[in-house]
Amino acid sequence: MPRVLGIDIPDNKRLEISLTYIFGIGRFLSNRIIEKLGLNPNIRAVKLTEDEIAKINSEIQSNYVVEGDLRRKIQNDIKRLVSIHSYRGLRHRLSLPVRGQRTRTNARTRKGKRKTVANKKK
Repeated sequence: MPRVLGIDIPDNKRLEISLTYIFGIGRFLSNRIIEKLGLNPNIRAVKLTEDEIAKINSEIQSNYVVEGDLRRKIQNDIKRLVSIHSYRGLRHRLSLPVRGQRTRTNARTRKGKRKTVANKKK
């Protein structure tokens, strides 16, 4: 498996798909990087030379925020929202959906497993 920025990318997938295994790089950025370096997007990652891997590494490191730095940036942004007591920060703190979704029936991913509340006897 070729290593790009310390991440093993899959051997048997096309290069444009393999690069998306790096956190912070999707299909669009993957294609942009490949186009900028003049590589073939259909080549398998296992067939990359050391020189091409080094080019990809240097391109990503110099121009994009990925992996640990990106995760840290996202966490710092959330901490900032919580600390300034913004509405979005409050939603993050309460583990509720942040972007205006309904919570009466859905939002189970964010809210977690249901906590059943028993009815009072009449």
